[in-house]
Amino acid sequence: MTIHLEYEATRQLNIDYHELINSVVQECLDYQECPYETEISILLTDDNEIKDINKEFRGIDKATDVLSFPATSYEIAGDFTNIDENSMDTFNPETGELILGDIVISVDRALAQAEEYGHSITREIAFLTAHSMFHLMGFDHMSDEDRRDMEYKQEEVLKRLNINR
Repeated sequence: MTIHLEYEATRQLNIDYHELINSVVQECLDYQECPYETEISILLTDDNEIKDINKEFRGIDKATDVLSFPATSYEIAGDFTNIDENSMDTFNPETGELILGDIVISVDRALAQAEEYGHSITREIAFLTAHSMFHLMGFDHMSDEDRRDMEYKQEEVLKRLNINR
């Protein structure tokens, strides 16, 4: 597993976010039984930058907590059986890793939400990472059923890591 992790936020986190993010990403992949080594890019940034990215890619001119940009398409969310193993667009030709996509997390928003929800910044960064990982594996929350499914998966991953509210 390769995680390209960049930290461009002005505010600093007082946690080992490298270890946290690595463990959440790995647990999400294990939970979904991903049979491949994977490559993911993650950017930790601030509200201004995520607002610009949100406007550019989604046409929404406001900051958000997390953005997900899947690089792989799935016939069925979380089902890796129909992925074209010979596709240069899907697998990194140098490493052979499945390219899942990009995650952008606003540190500003994560700090505010941790305080608002009354839990730790560790919990919030873990939750946002898990949420985005399931998006990268094809899950969404457009319907109530899909939302409940994603919420269940996210909570199960956090429970497995003993990251509680």
